[in-house]
Amino acid sequence: MRIRATVAAVTGALALSALAVPAAQAAGSSTYGPADLVKAARALHADSGKSAFSSSAATDEPYPLDLTFSGVKINNGKPIVVGTTNHVSVPVTYTVTHGADVNIHAEDFLMDVDIYRGTSYDDPNARYQVGDGWPTCTDASTTVATCKGTIDIYPQDPDFGLVNADATTWKAEGYAIAFNGQDPNAPDITKIGYAGQDGLGTTKLQRYSKLTVNASPEPVAKGKTITVTGKLSRANWDDHLYHGYTNQSVKLQYRKKGSTTYTTLKTITSDSTGYLKTTTTATADGYYRYSFAGTSTTPAVNATGDYVDVQ
Repeated sequence: MRIRATVAAVTGALALSALAVPAAQAAGSSTYGPADLVKAARALHADSGKSAFSSSAATDEPYPLDLTFSGVKINNGKPIVVGTTNHVSVPVTYTVTHGADVNIHAEDFLMDVDIYRGTSYDDPNARYQVGDGWPTCTDASTTVATCKGTIDIYPQDPDFGLVNADATTWKAEGYAIAFNGQDPNAPDITKIGYAGQDGLGTTKLQRYSKLTVNASPEPVAKGKTITVTGKLSRANWDDHLYHGYTNQSVKLQYRKKGSTTYTTLKTITSDSTGYLKTTTTATADGYYRYSFAGTSTTPAVNATGDYVDVQ
């Protein structure tokens, strides 16, 4: 289950307190996780009002950490499809390039890549999704590492749960904080390094879809009419139920017994409840199915073929 954040979003002078929270995770505590890092990093970024910290001269700012993210890939480039109840975990891979003096394997070094939806990655109203745990990184050289993490989505989570408006494009961002041995309860913030990087890529969240089919009568005489019914529905993240997907083009397809290929017989439109109904003429034993090509918010789906014995 997700390690939920227990610290409110902070800004200004409270950015230091936000920094202190995730350090407990580095020491082995199970209280805090990547979500806390996101909050701390956003607070730091908002405190500076810049896209990166350009100077460590100020007494209330961390120094700019020599670290960049590249090659971010989320879910192997595929949309993230989420239903109404099930936990969905997808892989995140990326490369980190850092200065030779930056120890990304230090016990008190924290780093993660997450996704967000909002005007910018320091937008206090942005919605975001994170991984359940910290990434694992393998050194390719003294200054380059390849990292693997996850994005974990719980559609009904009280803190990170989804709403229908979340079925859209999300952006990827990365954060890193180096405590460098500082006491998280009383640190010298100028000795703490921070890097934040936006624009690392995008991914789509989609609402899981379902499609059913029933062809009747069974059996049927050759040349007689077959009636094919079904329903197209998709996850509703506002009430966590499945509702009919209305006014969508759906193909009726047929596969003759012994064949592996479906051919399209006609295209119809789902009604105001997602219901599908049409007729066709029985020609030979075979399978009938409905096929939906998908939309930007909803993935493609094929019904399991329904076999009809033609006599």
